[in-house]
Amino acid sequence: MNGFWLAFSKFWFKITGWRLGTVIPPDIRQGVMIAAPHTSNWDFMYARAAFFLMRRDVRLTIKKEWTEIPVLGKLIMSLGALPIDRSKNNSTVETMVELFKQYPELIILVTPEGTRKYQPRWRKGFYHAAMGAGVPILLGYLDYANKEAGVGPAVYPTGNYEADLEKIQSFYRTKKGRFPEQGVR
Repeated sequence: MNGFWLAFSKFWFKITGWRLGTVIPPDIRQGVMIAAPHTSNWDFMYARAAFFLMRRDVRLTIKKEWTEIPVLGKLIMSLGALPIDRSKNNSTVETMVELFKQYPELIILVTPEGTRKYQPRWRKGFYHAAMGAGVPILLGYLDYANKEAGVGPAVYPTGNYEADLEKIQSFYRTKKGRFPEQGVR
């Protein structure tokens, strides 16, 4: 755990009036963490701070080229970037499944909306990665209405994407993004 980012996260939550809600259960060592509703660039600041406060190593995939930029690359890595080499495998889902095989403790953060604007159809990669790796889907949330960041219930994919997605999205309908009109409906 990076002491600087933990201290910064405590400071950030204090000055912005945010609080930490439910955390990742300690018995869950691997999972795909959904970040929703994703309606603002500020979401990363609050989500990243929340995971530092949870003292859990939540990672996000990024093209390896971004981590090779002097200074910026080190900053990105310290914030949890997990570089992937797209020249070796162009399938992010397959790459994520392989990463779960490599790391016994790994939680990967994804934004299935793929944009900060309203998106009626989520990308399915998060679901296929969780199915392929046999890991739960964790429902990470930011609720701007209550200034709370946390993790909802774990959803274990059944193979019935539509039914599982409805369960996931019904949870997110109770959370308000910074711009609520852009969130899950």
